[in-house]
Amino acid sequence: MSMHISPIESDRADTTRLSGQLGTPAIVLMVVAAAAPLTVIGGNMPLAIGLGNGAGAPVGFLAAAVVLLVFSVGFVKMTPHVREAGAFYSYVTRGLGRRPGMGIAFVALVAYTAIQAGIYGYIGWAIDDTVRFYGGPSIPWPIYSAATLVIVALLGYRHIDVSAKVLGVALALEIGIVVVLDLVILANPGPDGLTLAPFQPSVFTEGALGVAVLFALTGFIGFESTAIFRDEARDPSRTIPRATYISVLLIGVFYAVTCWMFVVADGTQGVVTNADRTLAGEGNMLLETTASMLGTIGRDIVNVLLLTSLFACVLSFHNVITRYQFTLAGNGYLPRWLDHVHPAHRSPSRSSLVQTVTAFVILAVFALFQVDPLVGVFGSMAGVATVGMMILLLSTTLAVIVFFARDTDANAGRVWTTRVVPLIAIVGLLICLWLVLSNFTLVTGGSVAVSIGLAVVPFVALAIGMSVRRRGAVARPDAADEGD
Repeated sequence: MSMHISPIESDRADTTRLSGQLGTPAIVLMVVAAAAPLTVIGGNMPLAIGLGNGAGAPVGFLAAAVVLLVFSVGFVKMTPHVREAGAFYSYVTRGLGRRPGMGIAFVALVAYTAIQAGIYGYIGWAIDDTVRFYGGPSIPWPIYSAATLVIVALLGYRHIDVSAKVLGVALALEIGIVVVLDLVILANPGPDGLTLAPFQPSVFTEGALGVAVLFALTGFIGFESTAIFRDEARDPSRTIPRATYISVLLIGVFYAVTCWMFVVADGTQGVVTNADRTLAGEGNMLLETTASMLGTIGRDIVNVLLLTSLFACVLSFHNVITRYQFTLAGNGYLPRWLDHVHPAHRSPSRSSLVQTVTAFVILAVFALFQVDPLVGVFGSMAGVATVGMMILLLSTTLAVIVFFARDTDANAGRVWTTRVVPLIAIVGLLICLWLVLSNFTLVTGGSVAVSIGLAVVPFVALAIGMSVRRRGAVARPDAADEGD
């Protein structure tokens, strides 16, 4: 779930360009480290196993990685032709025009808002689970979520940057502890031994494979941030493509192998039982498996790193959403009131306040209806975010095809990478979208009506974004101004 936080420039009239000498390893490390591995392993994985295809869940992560690798071919080919090193909406605007680009910007805004709300639910559950484990009282999860929201709001409003080095160390420790855990499980397999059952068709096709793919795809949200480092790369034409492919491969293999190792640790039946207990609030698969393999100290370390991972993730999404709103307001697509930089903190303070209120309202609704924090909040919001992500990926791929079809010079000698592979990507993404939507009731845990309502939210956002017209002159240059 890696995210990029765009800086707010102190002087709007002064547009600066970043520069640097980042190589492929440096960019890959930043993207993989920011993927919030423990958040995905502790939250997405039990959902993929318990609600999806059980012991065959590792295949869901591999399938997601393959689809995103195919998507990346056209994405990286178009990157040199996008003036701004920005998000998906810059690509869609460049290829399909301003209106589709704004539609995609609104979809991204909704997708990031949804996954942020889901993580608020997840962190509330995780803190309550931690407190109860160490003998503390059982306090409703919305209290912990609200406390986290207040801290995030203060940091976002004042633009107090949590030290990148501290967070970098914590994220590196996340990856390190999971690698150690995987190696220990590999050396000490569980009741079924070093089983390859998860990769057998009879296993991974049993149950809802689409749900496993959904939660696997959610773990990749933000992987496109490799392109954002274009201006800081040593050799963008080579560095960015390599970093994108390597990042997708590493993230996909990392998740798939770890999911497989949990099956090896608990057995093909035991892993489903443990996932079900986790989803029912009666256990914690990540921490219990860690305790059995690495002991109490290992469990405590993972517990702390899980909480820091969740906090870093939710803070990142807050800053990204805030800056999306700020940018859209600056381009005249949202009220100008949001286009304001705090005179002292140099932060998009008004946008931050609006984002805080939005998150609070969503959490209040979940709390009012006593929705389960892991399945109901995190699961359903991850579903909304994944549908949004599918729209983003499909639109970007279509933009690639249209752009290169229109620009014959840029397309010279690249038919395979600018036409054929992107078309294959569209087919793969449509299959993923169908798998997600056809299993959406399992994800939300609600009625068909509720599930349909949640699933159409990103499509409504797309329609609203495409219909919004600018209000007055543009306040500052932006990637959204590319295209017609």
